[in-house]
Amino acid sequence: METNKIALAHRLREVLLNGTWIANTNFKEQITGVSWKEAIYRVEQLNSIAMLTYHINYYIQGLLEVLRGGTLTIHDQFSFDLPEIRNKKDWEHLAKEFLSNAESFARHVEQMDDQIFSQTFVDEKYGTYLRNIEGVIEHSYYHLGQVALIRKLIQQGAHQV
Repeated sequence: METNKIALAHRLREVLLNGTWIANTNFKEQITGVSWKEAIYRVEQLNSIAMLTYHINYYIQGLLEVLRGGTLTIHDQFSFDLPEIRNKKDWEHLAKEFLSNAESFARHVEQMDDQIFSQTFVDEKYGTYLRNIEGVIEHSYYHLGQVALIRKLIQQGAHQV
């Protein structure tokens, strides 16, 4: 089975960095220009923009480690364990790390051998490499919608930060 790794990497960049085809926005667009206070603000019981950014970055970083030849060390139970963001510098560090990991992840996908996509990802219970990469895309779109909605609620003044 041949996978179009260029198209797959494009889909990753589309949701994370520079696309507008499916959602008319992307993560980079949604987190850029958000103040650190807006990033950590929780609208009622919803997650904050910073929490969702951390959450997606957590999975990207974990899968990226495997693509680089390392081991899978991430666990779902820790995926929302956002370190405290106390200032603009903390938020900018998280956003920059997210964007850097997103680009690195897409670049690694582009460079993968086609045969790897159908291979087991770490353990059979996790499925194939392709399933995990597609999972990152789908998971990112899911949370992108939340980020966009939370940002809109905050910036429309429905909630004071």
